[in-house]
Amino acid sequence: MASRPKSPASSTPVIDVRNVYRIYESAAGYFTALRGVSLTVTRGEFLCIMGPSGSGKSTLMNMLGCLDTPTSGTYRLEGLDVSTLSDDELAELRATRLGFVFQSFNLLPRATVLRNVMLPLTYTDIPKSERTRRAVKALTSVGLPPEYFDHNSNELSGGQMQRVAIARALVNDPAVILADEPTGNLDSATGEMVLQTFKRLREAGKTIVLITHDPEVCAWGDRTMHIRDGRLLSDEEEREIVQAYGGTGRGRT
Repeated sequence: MASRPKSPASSTPVIDVRNVYRIYESAAGYFTALRGVSLTVTRGEFLCIMGPSGSGKSTLMNMLGCLDTPTSGTYRLEGLDVSTLSDDELAELRATRLGFVFQSFNLLPRATVLRNVMLPLTYTDIPKSERTRRAVKALTSVGLPPEYFDHNSNELSGGQMQRVAIARALVNDPAVILADEPTGNLDSATGEMVLQTFKRLREAGKTIVLITHDPEVCAWGDRTMHIRDGRLLSDEEEREIVQAYGGTGRGRT
């Protein structure tokens, strides 16, 4: 795999997206999902990206997670231009430098909590004892009590399952944690508990990018950017749009 900086300078963004477009072709013609998106995320930042359904936020998340590539523009992760990487190198980057947290948890229901967290390390040459140590450390960091480590994941509550999913995202010590609607399947009290977990991780120096449609979730982040029609807007631009449409923010195409 192409080499990445071992100790990136503090001035180097963890994420650096420049003028990215993503255009899809289908039988119906061309569809532009991202339109000139530029974004930087600094180390240790908790960024929320908010937008309605169809705004392009899932496409952006796939791009940041190296699950998709730009039609044009550049994306650098820790200073590394991901467009220069092969499919195998991209897979390695996803496995080692990115942690994913999903709305639906994506846990193995009949596997223990510990095994679920160890899964990203399964196909590495890390000894089992070290894999176990890292999994325990990750679970401890998200506040799950040790008595749950040997439970199967389908025996847990929704909030506990999401904590396990966050621990799994942490186990490789990633550069960035990408969270896609992580509270979407949770009640408000349980969702707040999960957001408190993200806040503690940010205070410990982790970089988090969270995508949501809920402004209350965004209140937990350091910064919020709004995405509409494939474009990222500043807070000021978003306020102007809301004011222009009578406080609803609707009606723009």
